[in-house]
Amino acid sequence: MVKYSIFSLARNALSRHENWPEAWRSPEPKPEYDVVIVGAGGHGLATAYYLAKEHGITNVCVVEKGWLGGGNTGRNTTIVRSNYYLEPNAHFYEKSMQLWEGLSQDLNYNVMLSQRGVLNLGHSPADIDNFHRRGNAMRLNGIDAEFLDREQIAAMVPLLNMSMESRYPILGGLVQRRGGIARHDAVAWGFARGADARGVDIIQNCPVTGITVENGRAVAVQTARGVIRAKKIGIAVAGNSGHVAAMAGLRLPIESHVLQALVSEPIKPCLDTVVTSGAVHFYISQSDKGELVMGGDLDGYNSYAQRGNLPILQHVTVALLALFPCFSRLRMMRTWGGVMDMSMDGSPIIAKTPVQGLYINTGWCYGGFKATPGSGWVFAHTIAQDRPHKLNEAFTLERFAQGAMIDEKGAGPTPNAH
Repeated sequence: MVKYSIFSLARNALSRHENWPEAWRSPEPKPEYDVVIVGAGGHGLATAYYLAKEHGITNVCVVEKGWLGGGNTGRNTTIVRSNYYLEPNAHFYEKSMQLWEGLSQDLNYNVMLSQRGVLNLGHSPADIDNFHRRGNAMRLNGIDAEFLDREQIAAMVPLLNMSMESRYPILGGLVQRRGGIARHDAVAWGFARGADARGVDIIQNCPVTGITVENGRAVAVQTARGVIRAKKIGIAVAGNSGHVAAMAGLRLPIESHVLQALVSEPIKPCLDTVVTSGAVHFYISQSDKGELVMGGDLDGYNSYAQRGNLPILQHVTVALLALFPCFSRLRMMRTWGGVMDMSMDGSPIIAKTPVQGLYINTGWCYGGFKATPGSGWVFAHTIAQDRPHKLNEAFTLERFAQGAMIDEKGAGPTPNAH
């Protein structure tokens, strides 16, 4: 079998992949579906996959304005964790973590999950107090959490600057050892292949230009390839959620911002965990190719641009050198930006909308990638059952009018997805 696989790979490489079988179909859209999902990123593809797998709804179409996984799914820093403080987020992200842990087996596709641990650094007594409080809350919710002192952190990450004379002295930290990273494109491809195998149509290069609403109900999406009618429509387009929802007359409580990231030139393996710092506004991990993947905070202005700018890159590199002076001579290889759909309380919206038959999945802020399987799982339930699952019943649109905020902006660690 191994010999056959090697020869098969060589044969396809020499033929310039002309005979390489497609992982999913590229069908023409049908006139009508039971469900149309707008957005073929990780969340949209996961929703389609779980609609078919968990609910038996296979007459599903996923429409994408560009190519599959070409938005935030391909523009993030791949960190996976469930270290949240507030109960709605804690239970939801822990479900997502559990799905991550079996995802390669479920999809029969290696998503390259590496549970190398996610370490949050504390630089002040307030940080340490917060970590103890959050770690205790996590353990009460059945989520792994471990507080580390300075000596344990120095042993775990020897390259860190542990000097008490540094700009950001490290006093302790909180680690979730089940956290880590995964391969972002493999996640999109695995969900796409799994959904396609169950009969879902994935339509790429098909921008949605309008949503038809009749008598208060969404009944069709207007696209560059014609009108596609649907019994139910789900929106999962990350930073473009406000624009797409406006096609149905909805105004969402979100803003779109750019979140930048960058990678260094590849070096030998030297960092085998994810390190984040809320005070420094910085996070870093090392990819399987040897690149150091790092990022920081949002740009401070609204934008739909998928590109970076110098002030944030300067901040990230300064933060890198404050924590890891040994990386000072590395060269930056490339940089990018993802468009964040920032909710007003830092928590997602996974819910029915006031428009009948229209469902929204948005407001992921920094946490979209790690939520991918959990988001698809509960969004599929919400669409199929026309009611939220217990895990997303708090993530409603109405909470902003009711004052029932899930304010995790200050309790979560440094931004680490997208």
